[in-house]
Amino acid sequence: MRYIINNSTNPYFNIALEEYCLMHVDPGEDYFLLWQNEPSIIIGRNQNTLEEINQRFVKERGIKVVRRISGGGAVYHDLGNLNFTFISRVEPGRPINFSVFVNPIINVLRELGVDATLVGRNDIVAYGKKISGNAQRLYRRKFLHHGTLLFDVNIEDLAEALNVSADKIESKGIKSIRSRVGNIREFLKEDMTIDEFRERLQRRLSNDYESEEIKLPEEAILRISETARDKFASWAWTYGESPPFNYRFEKRFPGGKVGVFIHIKEGLIRECKFYGDYLGVLETEGFEAGLKGLKYDPQTVEKAMEGMDLTSYFGPITRNELLEIMFSG
Repeated sequence: MRYIINNSTNPYFNIALEEYCLMHVDPGEDYFLLWQNEPSIIIGRNQNTLEEINQRFVKERGIKVVRRISGGGAVYHDLGNLNFTFISRVEPGRPINFSVFVNPIINVLRELGVDATLVGRNDIVAYGKKISGNAQRLYRRKFLHHGTLLFDVNIEDLAEALNVSADKIESKGIKSIRSRVGNIREFLKEDMTIDEFRERLQRRLSNDYESEEIKLPEEAILRISETARDKFASWAWTYGESPPFNYRFEKRFPGGKVGVFIHIKEGLIRECKFYGDYLGVLETEGFEAGLKGLKYDPQTVEKAMEGMDLTSYFGPITRNELLEIMFSG
């Protein structure tokens, strides 16, 4: 099978590369890519980004968040994860067979002593633990199938980055199915690095490099880089494309109890209402009006609060406490 070599670890570029390949690279036969990302969360096309991520953890760790072009659930990537992408032409009368893409991966895992099995059409499982999630996208007469391979991922970071309490958000978005996950490395008969694993998979899929490499021209790389910057790294794509949702949370502080209800649409605060037993001297309508239309993110809201008389609205409740209840995920 032909292939494209991709050594980038920039998630914005890598998702843009997938889109470019699906839409513009058609060599007339199936081809594949193997690639890795620095720490990032990759959101499904139809998901609510804010519902899927732990905002505090993501901000503290500098984890990038990117919406991909395929459906399915949110996944955490780091350099211990290996991703694979297959792109195939859909011919009339040729059914889309998911196992065609997954079976070569499973065969390599079994060669390495890992008893891997395809469960449903989207997950590869070994010894009761999910080691790979897959998603697909059809574009005109081309089909993209891609998936993760959890080789030596930081499982604690994975769980923390995607850990959002379900009772905080009532959303119309598609929720992630969180499963017990495991690393391939712990199941290997003989230990190897992720680079050795990647090389093993690359050789197997490319028929020991006898298949032809597809080399993208410089103008294509430039175009992909521009798309990565202008689309996939943009707030509008990652957050603004989220389905509408409602957020509600409340907490008691030394200065009183504060609750908030927020309606978010296209990533913007459309309506918000604060309530509680705090000792403000002004009704909160003025404060709420100042938040309407803002991006629903902590930095934007905090900046807007700088010019407001919070003490008149909320008494001893502090700016940080207000931000905590608005962005408790």
